[in-house]
Amino acid sequence: MSALILASKSASRRAMLDAAGVAYQSVPAAIDERALEAELQGASPAEVAEALAVAKAAAVAAAHPERLVLGSDSLVVCAGRRFDKPASRDEARDHLRFFSAKVMELHSGAALVRGNTCEWSHVAVARLHVRELSDDFIAHYLGHEWPEISHTVGCFRIEALGVQLFERVEGEHFTILGMPLLPVLGALREAGVMRA
Repeated sequence: MSALILASKSASRRAMLDAAGVAYQSVPAAIDERALEAELQGASPAEVAEALAVAKAAAVAAAHPERLVLGSDSLVVCAGRRFDKPASRDEARDHLRFFSAKVMELHSGAALVRGNTCEWSHVAVARLHVRELSDDFIAHYLGHEWPEISHTVGCFRIEALGVQLFERVEGEHFTILGMPLLPVLGALREAGVMRA
């Protein structure tokens, strides 16, 4: 049994850990993200991403108090407005129209919790410059990427057709994939879960 639990069912987060050679067990967290976000009204996007990552890890750690649990969460802010995962294809289209020719900020938080103690947390931000998107492109894009992108904030998978949304990106590639992997790996080495 791995010492580490990933409190997520995210395919991209699992793929990152798999590729990096991290042994873990995946146990999705059941938390009410919208309720927690409502409690954090007025907090910065980075604070919300961090709080959600901690809450996910803590929810799973409560059932596995002896194990180290990794939680992670990402949120998107564009033109001062925060976006959640699209609830429908129509909402995804509306989000993409809003993002067109704007800068999307992606905040990715990660936290390690053991028992009822958060031992480590970190937030990274990436800035994604969205090109001008035509309605024709958006329709074509959603025809190929829906429903896969229904699980993503920002309506994109950078490792798939989503890369076509952007003219420039600033930030760590792993952050854009949904987790600040390099700091996470450092924290796992510090925690003794991985070889130093």
